[in-house]
Amino acid sequence: MAKILVVDDEKDILILIQNILRRDEHQVHTLDQVPMDTLDVFEGYDLILLDVMMPEVDGFELCGKIRPIVDCPILFLTAKTEEEAIVKGLMTGGDDYITKPFGVLELSARVNAHLRREQREKYQTKRLISGFLFHFDSKEVFIHDQKLNLTKNEYKICELLAVHKGRIFTREEIYDQVYGLDGDAMHSTITEFIRTIRKKCKEYHADPIKTVWGVGYKWE
Repeated sequence: MAKILVVDDEKDILILIQNILRRDEHQVHTLDQVPMDTLDVFEGYDLILLDVMMPEVDGFELCGKIRPIVDCPILFLTAKTEEEAIVKGLMTGGDDYITKPFGVLELSARVNAHLRREQREKYQTKRLISGFLFHFDSKEVFIHDQKLNLTKNEYKICELLAVHKGRIFTREEIYDQVYGLDGDAMHSTITEFIRTIRKKCKEYHADPIKTVWGVGYKWE
């Protein structure tokens, strides 16, 4: 059983999602308004579902505000299917998105897949790779004793490439590791994630991710 928060200004949607996830024996809390004056209400959850289109603050902006204080999976609920909007949401620290209207089985499967993946990651420890210290339990990366400010998905990509140092991964393989085989985000988000990871690493005069043109990426 997981503790899940659902944020949506439509009360009917909240009731629907609550009923679906409670069938899976999850503990579900809901918010139909966003209390921007205090963000601590978002702490302590195993997964958060955020509606994108809300009157006071959109889900992308809210995700950016709460991501520094929560490391659980954040999934967007959105009617938007344009690639630009999806990329924007995932780059703010979201892990996945579910398009409205959604099916009961789809919502249940997507949520439970992220919860299972999160549980697997919690049993790992730490490892030094090419000068980068990976804390697998807290999903953090340090270089020269300085923490890299990575989003959750940026961390997943770094961990995948670093743990398999020297192996070339195609963009599609990286995508599958980040989003799972049932993900339906755009593959182009991986290219954007790689770009931002490189930018952050170069602040510490490091450039571990190499492009193998026409094939993919590898960690050196």
